[in-house]
Amino acid sequence: MADKKIKNLNIMTDPGNILTITNLTRAIQNSVSPSGIEKIEARKMAEHMMNFFGYSDRIIDNVLEPEDRDVFYMMEDVGILMTEREETTLYDGREWRINYWLFRKDRIQELIDNKPSKGKNVDEEDSSVYEEIPDDVWARD
Repeated sequence: MADKKIKNLNIMTDPGNILTITNLTRAIQNSVSPSGIEKIEARKMAEHMMNFFGYSDRIIDNVLEPEDRDVFYMMEDVGILMTEREETTLYDGREWRINYWLFRKDRIQELIDNKPSKGKNVDEEDSSVYEEIPDDVWARD
């Protein structure tokens, strides 16, 4: 069981599964919005995140400043990062919690593989939601 957990969480276990700044940049670009994010901004975010992780598969939450944590929460919302908590009992009986951030390799790969097309139009299915609303709802008094 422990081996399975390590395999799922460790980015560096499989040499063919190394997360690069280029791949993380592409995943960030494809995750933020249908129109994407500028490549330069996505690269800055990727480099910033990778600076925390280095060669590790997870980092402890305590190293983050509030501004950095906000970025990590945003990346968690789009599925690029996830959190993990470890609990232990101290000698005096108190519970101690340690929170970690981890990359979600599966989601990152999905985002890389499913690159949205540039200038993507709203699907006809999505636009039909607004067509069902009567015109009088849109009128202001």
